[in-house]
Amino acid sequence: MLVPVPSSTSPVTVFCRSRRKQRQLPLKSGCCGRCPLPLRCLGCIGSNDARAVVTGCLLRHDSHGAAGIGQLPAEGDLPLTDFRFLHAADIHLDSPLHGLSRYEGLPVDEIRRATRSAFDNLIQRAIAEAVDFVIISGDLFDGSWRDMGTGLYFSHAMGRLGQAGIPAFILSGNHDAASVITRTVPWPPNVRQFGSRRAETHLLPDLAVAIHGQGFSTPVVSENLVLGYPAPEPHAFNIGMLHTALAGRPGHASYAPCSIDDLRAKGYDYWALGHVHEFEIACSDPYAVFPGNIQGRTIRETGAKGAVLVSVSDRAVTAAERIDLDVIRWVRAEIDCSGASADVTQLMRSVLTRVQEDNGSGLPLIVRLSLVGSTPAAGALNDRAAGLRDDARAIATSISPDLHVEKVMVLATEPPSATYSIGDDLSQLIGEASSDPGLAQTLAADLEKFMLAVQTHLGLPDEGELRRSAVDGDWSAVLRTAAIALRSRLTGEG
Repeated sequence: MLVPVPSSTSPVTVFCRSRRKQRQLPLKSGCCGRCPLPLRCLGCIGSNDARAVVTGCLLRHDSHGAAGIGQLPAEGDLPLTDFRFLHAADIHLDSPLHGLSRYEGLPVDEIRRATRSAFDNLIQRAIAEAVDFVIISGDLFDGSWRDMGTGLYFSHAMGRLGQAGIPAFILSGNHDAASVITRTVPWPPNVRQFGSRRAETHLLPDLAVAIHGQGFSTPVVSENLVLGYPAPEPHAFNIGMLHTALAGRPGHASYAPCSIDDLRAKGYDYWALGHVHEFEIACSDPYAVFPGNIQGRTIRETGAKGAVLVSVSDRAVTAAERIDLDVIRWVRAEIDCSGASADVTQLMRSVLTRVQEDNGSGLPLIVRLSLVGSTPAAGALNDRAAGLRDDARAIATSISPDLHVEKVMVLATEPPSATYSIGDDLSQLIGEASSDPGLAQTLAADLEKFMLAVQTHLGLPDEGELRRSAVDGDWSAVLRTAAIALRSRLTGEG
């Protein structure tokens, strides 16, 4: 049977997270003493420090001490408070950084631990900022754990939050859907995970906060989950957690599709979204925010990565501050080779030096160089693409031990007026190769098994890569590139 929590007006000693010390304060709403989280000093969180009001857990407990349903106080029983929370998503814990081949000087261990190190930063920042709770809106994990180490690490990280009195709320996304995760460990008591069968609500009565959410039961969720979310709790700040691409975002599957109007119709005060790996404030009335992922994992995820620190005052969002948490950063850089010869060493050195000088974060950088522009040496550049990558890596490590080159993309083209000294007939034959459907079909058949093996090992290629043209069946583009390189070899130009 559920029984109400007793109240008391006698003083109580609490740990004030804002002042980091014990305080003797009058108790307004009591706690049964069995709560896993410490009492909170609302006097420090509010704008008037002399107010010194303390609220307990305001949960009801049965006779065995098990937590029952959270009970929000009546509006007049709880002062309006200021609080903050950390909103993150798409952690993809223990997933590798893709697209990098090993070479001398590459920090393999740092790269392998990048997602954990970024998550360590998240935990440390939450504790340092003394946030009131942490939200992780899906894809905490990248799939089923390879071993129990992933779960043990996460449990330890959540334990650190619990020791600081910070609860964490998580739900599953497409990568860590209920049907995907096959291993589990017991989470610390400060972790609250939303179910996947229906939307649920968790309450933080001492802050008058209601958090609503529903996780993914399978990796592909095509229905609009928002329609099943409950009505907002009265006299509370309502947060909706959702893993979605809304009405669609480039590069992201349209899971749990919904519109801004769908979100707005729920009457919540903040939507903590996940799934899109770029930071975006999709709406500010109410706030609907994608924090992006906390660590870039491929060249498609360039720039700073992190989470959002949300400040609330009198049940209104006053700030949604982006904070950086990543430990390694991906960068794209273009080199204009217009009119250049095949020796682009100095051009690469100049661009890589500028990239390093512009690195205000001080983090290690992984750079993709793209050679662009129109030059007669385009064929020679294509012909020695692998050598250019090795040259670029040697140049990068001489500039800084924290500057690394993922690859060099040769996108330079020949000028329209280019001529070749290989004979008209041979030149015409090479020129017509890209438009020969029979040759394209033969090439596709010959490379079919090879392409399957490469894709299994490396995954899908990026836009602009020659392998991407092959995967997309654009064998004419493959043949055009091969023709440019062949002409260069036959003429010895560049």
